[in-house]
Amino acid sequence: MVKMLPASLRAMLGALALLLVASGSAAAREQLVIGMTQFPSTLNPNIDSMMAKAYVLGMAHRPFTAYDADWELVCLLCTKLPTLENGLAKLETLDDGRQGIAVTYSIHSDATWGDGVPVTTEDVMFTYETGAHPQSGIANAEFYRRILRIDVKDDKTFTMHFDRVEFTYNAINDFELLPAHLERDAFAEPAEYRNRTTYDADPANPGLWFGPYRIVSVTPGAQIVLERNPTWWGEPPAFERVVVRVIENTAALEANLLSGAIDYIAGEVGLTVDQALAFETRHGDRFDILYKPVLFYEHLDLNLENPILADRRVRQALLFALDRQKITQQLFGGQQPVAFTSVSPLDWVHTGSVPRYAYDPERAAALLDEAGWTKMRDGIRHNAAGDPLSLELMSTAGDRTRELVEQVLQSQWRAVGVDIRIRNQPARVLFSETLSKRQFEGMVLFAWLSAPENVPRTILHSESIPTPENNFTGQNYTGFRNAKMDRLIDAIEVELDRAKREQLWHRLQVLYAEGLPALPLFFRAQAFILPPWLDGVTPTGHLDPSTLWIEDWRVSSPAE
Repeated sequence: MVKMLPASLRAMLGALALLLVASGSAAAREQLVIGMTQFPSTLNPNIDSMMAKAYVLGMAHRPFTAYDADWELVCLLCTKLPTLENGLAKLETLDDGRQGIAVTYSIHSDATWGDGVPVTTEDVMFTYETGAHPQSGIANAEFYRRILRIDVKDDKTFTMHFDRVEFTYNAINDFELLPAHLERDAFAEPAEYRNRTTYDADPANPGLWFGPYRIVSVTPGAQIVLERNPTWWGEPPAFERVVVRVIENTAALEANLLSGAIDYIAGEVGLTVDQALAFETRHGDRFDILYKPVLFYEHLDLNLENPILADRRVRQALLFALDRQKITQQLFGGQQPVAFTSVSPLDWVHTGSVPRYAYDPERAAALLDEAGWTKMRDGIRHNAAGDPLSLELMSTAGDRTRELVEQVLQSQWRAVGVDIRIRNQPARVLFSETLSKRQFEGMVLFAWLSAPENVPRTILHSESIPTPENNFTGQNYTGFRNAKMDRLIDAIEVELDRAKREQLWHRLQVLYAEGLPALPLFFRAQAFILPPWLDGVTPTGHLDPSTLWIEDWRVSSPAE
């Protein structure tokens, strides 16, 4: 016969059990479940540029160099940052008389791929081979074109010889190593490499990873599971397992957080500021919510080969027709400032002295009349040939805020006679196919992510337009071609004098505002929604994600 304890004693024991669970929570948490809104289009570190991918790879990979939370360039895979002052970077005269630079890096002596194969200069040379091949489909091919050669000193040391001296001469953030012993077969046919990479064919292969974690399973479109990497040479990470769960619908993402299905919403690819503000009002007592202004630029990429958008007067009219100040005030509590160029006010090279397009629907209407869109039919403008002024607008499906912004844009443009058709796609499709292969007809709403003083060569230089001939290398999705812009970008990169470079940057921003290769909307902030027990997450405020320092994340100890 089982004897029942008195109710008062049962209550006391229950309270004691809860206290023991709470005090032991730090030791009990072996898994961290992170929620985010986008699934990577690929896990190959050098194909496509997408924050969702960078966020995941931050846990399983490491670049040679990166910008930290203080916006300082630091070594991650290398052992010492080369500079002209410490002699690891040296100026050299090229055969044609121009000045180049030789920069020497050493790979961390204990760096090892997850299958036990050491990370060596063989991987360096293979990565260079893939990046330099014109058909490989690498995102930042221009970086590789500037490398004249790489000299190998030993298994861990190499020297890159560049064809020019840039002010970022020692920043090789985009030189993401590939494992030669696994990827060489996939690269046998370079034009097919992006479709055959082991990172997508066998992402759980431990030999692909050399970060604190390695990917052990991938459920496409749904989740990625990572476990501690036994070959990691740095500080051991706190969690045995990290699960990245992708929930594209932001309302469902919130619900999963509240139910405990996920622990943390990634600030880099999670809720927008307006959603986080509303969430904080309802549930702020249960979570730590951190807002971080960042170098993220929400805008509309335009297909400049579309005859309607090729006319600069139409592009100007589209901006004059938008009350961007009202949008950011009503949707984001004024915390996301209106953008007039692509350079954030947080960046030291920003200037406010550029042409501005304040809300002026009458000016918008006059420009559209001037451009030939004069006939009104059912509230929509038509040209002399009877064609309607109709444009397609795309963005990431399931993002509640972007969908709301789209509706506001649609309404404000309708007021001046512009018809907007909204057609959204999942992020992994939009970024890997529609944008990268320039398959959009009108406009795409998304954000560019930037590093400090990041030269926009890949998105604004005419040599960076993706085409079938270059296997869709580059990110100039708009097809913008401007000789003045090309010359400014070329000049900024090699100007070492800070004051002179600042003036060049100011000219670039004026040219951007005049030419409008894209329509700037606002500069973003990130909202990190953290459980109270998670410490060490440090937002960077720029392109490099917080996960690059995930080994610093810890479960907080209970207060005594």
